[in-house]
Amino acid sequence: MFVEHNSAAVTVVPTGNMTPSILPVDVQRLISASLSDGTKRGYQHDIAQFEAWGGTIPTSPEIIAAYLAHLSSTHKTATIVRRVTALSKAHEAIGAPNPTKPEIVRATMRGIKRTLGTASREAKPVLREDLFQMLECMGNSTKDMRDKALLLLGFAGAFRRSEAIGLDVADIEHVRQGIVVTLPRSKTDQEARGCKIGIPFGRSRWCPVKHLADWLDHAKIEAGPIFRGINRHGHVADQRLSGEAVSIIVKERAAAAGFDPNAYSGHSLRAGLATSAVIAGVSTLSIRRTTRHASEAMLARYVRVGDMFTDNAAGAIL
Repeated sequence: MFVEHNSAAVTVVPTGNMTPSILPVDVQRLISASLSDGTKRGYQHDIAQFEAWGGTIPTSPEIIAAYLAHLSSTHKTATIVRRVTALSKAHEAIGAPNPTKPEIVRATMRGIKRTLGTASREAKPVLREDLFQMLECMGNSTKDMRDKALLLLGFAGAFRRSEAIGLDVADIEHVRQGIVVTLPRSKTDQEARGCKIGIPFGRSRWCPVKHLADWLDHAKIEAGPIFRGINRHGHVADQRLSGEAVSIIVKERAAAAGFDPNAYSGHSLRAGLATSAVIAGVSTLSIRRTTRHASEAMLARYVRVGDMFTDNAAGAIL
């Protein structure tokens, strides 16, 4: 979104035909750092789509409303809401009047939500029993050992994709009860205060601590990224996996276990830990300590799914 710069100043050009403004390099750097890389990529993509449709920035509320009406025939509500946010941020970045605030745009969005609904398709959680079934289908190849460690650690730590692939060997500390994983930064910790998550030794053969150690020992990884790519000859790369690779691995392992791969994603491990913990009767406070959800409300969807058959009215009388 912010591109041209030199040693003295930087030209802020969010995209397209926006009016540029000049800011000192240090200010530009800090503004850019205020957003995560993923958020910046998302905004850039959404603004590029608006321009491909024929829009320019700055623009008017009427044009925004027409664009949203166009999107409503092909896109889900959540995607349209994200596009509005990106366009709002783009105008604020150049100090232009925000065309997403007037009533014509708000009314259009209300109509879209009433017409399309606001429910979003969520990835199916990989529950404890599902995870074990997936693991049972794996062998002892290099890829199998990596995927076992990835699935088990991703589940036990309720890690987001970016968190799991971002782990380095230096982030792991072995303690008497298991391991302590240090997350230097996460989605809910953009200021990099750091977070420590305890991963205890497992009580079954699927111990995340053991399988992580087995993977690192087998791959001879002593420093750097923990989870890396593997070529068709079984050679382990130096580069870490991508977030998309995590989703592909989860889908592949789900399909091998007889599940519908399209129902799962990289988020399924995190969702699976939270839901499985609710089913097991773990307190929401304890679950939040592991999942790092900012509030009970953020955890509520997993609680609803996990409690669906607890004290179920029909179950009590049928």
